[in-house]
Amino acid sequence: MSGIVASLFLVAGLLVLVSALEPLAARVRLPLTVLMAFAGAVVGAIGFVGLNTPFVGLSLGGEGVESVIADTDVLLAVFLPPLLFQAGLTIDVRRMLDDIGPILLMAIVAVVICTGAVGLAISATGIMALLPALLVGAIISTTDPVAVIGLFRDVGAPKRLSILVEGESLLNDAAAIALMVILLEAFVTTAGVSLLAGIWLFALSFAGGALFGFLTALLCTWLIKPLRRMPLAEITLTLALPYLTYLVAERWIEVSGVVAVVVAALTMAARGRTAITPSSWTALRTVWDQIAYIAAALVFLFAASDIPGIIERADADLLLPIVVTVIAAFAARAITVWGLLPALTLLGWAERVSGEYKLVMWWGGLRGAVTLVLAAAVAGTPQLNPGTRIDVAILATCFVVFTLVVNGLSLRPVMRLAGLHRLSKENRVLRDRAIALTADAVAERLALTAEVHRLDESALREVLDRYQRRREVAQQSAEVGVLDPEQQVRVGLVTLAAREETLYLDHFVRGSISRSTAVAMIAKAGRLRDGARSRGLEGYRDASRDTGRFRFSLSLAMRLHRAFRWEGPLASKLADRFEQLTITRIVVSQLITFTRAKLVPLMGLPATIPLRETLEARLADIEAALESLRLQYPDYAELLAHRFLLRAGLRMEEREYAELAEEAAIPAEVHHQLEAELDRRWREVEERPNLDLGLDTEELVRRFPLFEALAEPDIREISRLLRPRLTVPGERIITRGERGDFMAFISSGAVEVSRDDHRYRLGRGDFFGEIAILTGRRRQAHVDAIAYSQLLILQGRDFRRFAKTHPEARQKIREAAGERLEATSGREA
Repeated sequence: MSGIVASLFLVAGLLVLVSALEPLAARVRLPLTVLMAFAGAVVGAIGFVGLNTPFVGLSLGGEGVESVIADTDVLLAVFLPPLLFQAGLTIDVRRMLDDIGPILLMAIVAVVICTGAVGLAISATGIMALLPALLVGAIISTTDPVAVIGLFRDVGAPKRLSILVEGESLLNDAAAIALMVILLEAFVTTAGVSLLAGIWLFALSFAGGALFGFLTALLCTWLIKPLRRMPLAEITLTLALPYLTYLVAERWIEVSGVVAVVVAALTMAARGRTAITPSSWTALRTVWDQIAYIAAALVFLFAASDIPGIIERADADLLLPIVVTVIAAFAARAITVWGLLPALTLLGWAERVSGEYKLVMWWGGLRGAVTLVLAAAVAGTPQLNPGTRIDVAILATCFVVFTLVVNGLSLRPVMRLAGLHRLSKENRVLRDRAIALTADAVAERLALTAEVHRLDESALREVLDRYQRRREVAQQSAEVGVLDPEQQVRVGLVTLAAREETLYLDHFVRGSISRSTAVAMIAKAGRLRDGARSRGLEGYRDASRDTGRFRFSLSLAMRLHRAFRWEGPLASKLADRFEQLTITRIVVSQLITFTRAKLVPLMGLPATIPLRETLEARLADIEAALESLRLQYPDYAELLAHRFLLRAGLRMEEREYAELAEEAAIPAEVHHQLEAELDRRWREVEERPNLDLGLDTEELVRRFPLFEALAEPDIREISRLLRPRLTVPGERIITRGERGDFMAFISSGAVEVSRDDHRYRLGRGDFFGEIAILTGRRRQAHVDAIAYSQLLILQGRDFRRFAKTHPEARQKIREAAGERLEATSGREA
């Protein structure tokens, strides 16, 4: 049998083995990677004891696949891109960006701590020099969060905690691999690399890779748009993205290909969802999950099969370095978990993590496929002397095996020790109440079903008795674990946040909102849930108050407009806000109904009163923010409502046609024709209408009472002097004490002028800021926008030029200024 055929047969056999291991892992409740490592070691042992055939020989030092995986560049290029790209696609990027500071700090600092601690510890044993010892530290600083995240999900850990762990793992993979490449280059380069040069090289490689990955993902989303509703072509393009990104970054641009792939994956996770059709995105995620699953499985089996060979090559001198590596790595992890995380919490950059969760995060620092790929890559680096590369690979592989066997097998007992295997008191009470409530509902429906279908009454009584006993047991248990009012409110808020997330997902599935809006609002629901879990009612309210706030992206868009007069980004962000406020108002209204229909029977009326009051207050805030936008852009509000209903109607049509086809009421060819027509209509409504900000200067000048008598040449002249500016509610336009270098005309909207206890409001047709220009004094009051307002800004130098050529307007401004000075006793705005 030829080598290629033998290798294909080998890989196919390993895939069969992996498919058998997964149900076994679920049955024995062990991480799949532990069983993969065990299976690989068994297969390797078979070949090691003399039964090696063309289908075994898996070891890195054997004959079977060494020609494929022994080359470092080939190994990294084949396995790393899919592993890292899939990990990036699965992360909630919006939630990750909320905590990007602590995630970056934990990822990069944790890598440095682990690399330094392990490198110094190993070099102290005298078995190898500092540089290769640091190489071992960099390789094993990558963490595999799969097991810990799965356990967090089982015990209902805060979503933010999972995001921190996932984000840290993904980015520390990138940082560790970039650092490993630099250390490897320094080791094989005779001239060496100085510390400062190494730091500069690391920063340049990291930043360059990040920029290149972002640009390649943007290019991919641009290329995908013409392929909408062509799922095979869409998915195929994304399959090429990580490999092309990695190879071009490494070979031609000479920046970190790993960082480029990670950033490309994160960018696709954030932006690709809006470029790719929902069905294609689901298929794409499935394909990439499968690819990463196969890649990780092959890596584990290939590497684990070398364990017998490692045992043979290892000698007694390596025993101490192996022990030292384990101790130093876990000490470094302890510094990160018990030192870095509390520091971030004190700074307000991260949510407080309990001691129980810290214990699981520390002990659950398993190493996985990425670490094994890096170890194998070092083992296949010909520039290293054989003794060094074997020692580095042995230390790294032994550490992976230790974490998989010792930590992987003991992780659940550690969780039981920490008390994380039990439901919290709040969840136990909720479970019991849900059982009791459901038992009543099911008994009622069963009785109706038996009556309709004329089923035997004795059989019905037996089943109803069973549900009655189940209800009584649950009711008694719920009464024993009565919660205090604060706990009840906390449970109710967490339930509401979970329900809110489900409702946003339902609206997306029905097609009534876009994917970008759904992703943003689901992330918002996650923040509400984490706030309720950590600080109860106060945390929930703090997380919900950002309804009226404006995120950095909107502030940046406004600055771009004011500096360069770019309306596109600002219009897009305001349109996003319009759509998000609209769907949030609908969902909060649904939550109020949900509270009345479901939570009152489940928790009792007194416990739900604070919930209903909180929702009603939140709804009022949303209505106020939405009304402010509606007043400014009534036509756009109507367009959005029209689009929302059209999308919902098309989704209803789609479901109705599918049901008719399933029931054979219409033939397949008719169904296909109806689907084609729906696709055409979907394309018409998928694009959101453009928001016209109405900031055309000449049009604003014509609408302003002070300028309405001007002739067209004068309007064009004043338009060249005035600059349009959009302000949002709550924005401070003028600050007391600053130099007055402009005045503003209100074309639409309203502002509030305040000094101490004196406040008054100005609206359309009014102007402000003129007194400081006329008198040369500093501002004596604050001016804040209280609605979306379109202003015309006139700089001081332009005011003087305008006053010379338009004496009538100048006189009106002076008269208004005099009246204000008299009314406010000399208090200027």
